[in-house]
Amino acid sequence: MRTQLRRRAAAVLTALVAASGLAVASPGGTAQASTNGTADGAAHPATGLLVLYSEGFRVRCSGTLVTPTVVLSAAHCFDDAAGEVAVTFDSVIAEEPPLPIPPAADTAAGYTDAELAAAGLRSGTHVSHPQYSGFTDLNNWNDVAVVLLDEPVTDIAPAPLAPIGSLDTIVKSQLSSTVFRAVGYGSEVRKPLVGPQKATPMTYPLLRRTVDMPGQKLTPQVLQTNGTSNSDELGETCVGDSGGPVYFGGAIAAVTSYSNGSGEKCRSVQGFQRVDISVARTWLAWFGV
Repeated sequence: MRTQLRRRAAAVLTALVAASGLAVASPGGTAQASTNGTADGAAHPATGLLVLYSEGFRVRCSGTLVTPTVVLSAAHCFDDAAGEVAVTFDSVIAEEPPLPIPPAADTAAGYTDAELAAAGLRSGTHVSHPQYSGFTDLNNWNDVAVVLLDEPVTDIAPAPLAPIGSLDTIVKSQLSSTVFRAVGYGSEVRKPLVGPQKATPMTYPLLRRTVDMPGQKLTPQVLQTNGTSNSDELGETCVGDSGGPVYFGGAIAAVTSYSNGSGEKCRSVQGFQRVDISVARTWLAWFGV
């Protein structure tokens, strides 16, 4: 299981850049299993797109502004990362190629502050939880990280974090009927316009989306949701959503961490790192969160 989770996490993270850009997100529509969500518009302006380099490849994740200088995300997004992190809070990044985020001059070293400033992008430094297990220990998962922005964000209100223990208030028998909302720049899964009609994560357009998901399991570290629902009102996260927020009661209770199952169509059990727990919040407090 650990190997499978690590491979799935790598798949979620490594949306590799071809000439056209990142593997990217979806258009709007009713939240359902076939489209993975709806266009977010201005509903969650604090959630942004993170772009960075890992082992010479450009990858993307999602993250949320939780103070004017701190973006909350997932630690696995920064495995083997190099250089600075590009951050944008635009709801729609690109309707079609090319990606409006230039590549780094040195892909091995990643982005520099000067490159991102020249491109009109925010920049920041990533820091992962010191007890992040690297997907080896579900009892000590700690897949949480922050991006420390070089300049404060003054035109977007930070999103609130759920009080410690919020998810523990859910009665076990009611978890499957409890709906959680994820936000991120994840890919849309649909059939292509031409060629083999196999549902596949689509590259464009790249935009922020929301998806509602039913609970499936809760552990001291992880919230799992059921991504195999046939309801037209429910869906699942996909490539690019990693690090994005999961809301419960109007506040962030977790961040997108992994998928465990038939991930090529993003229909599987979804895993989310809880941030309503002391091990996460004690660490986040060091950054003023």
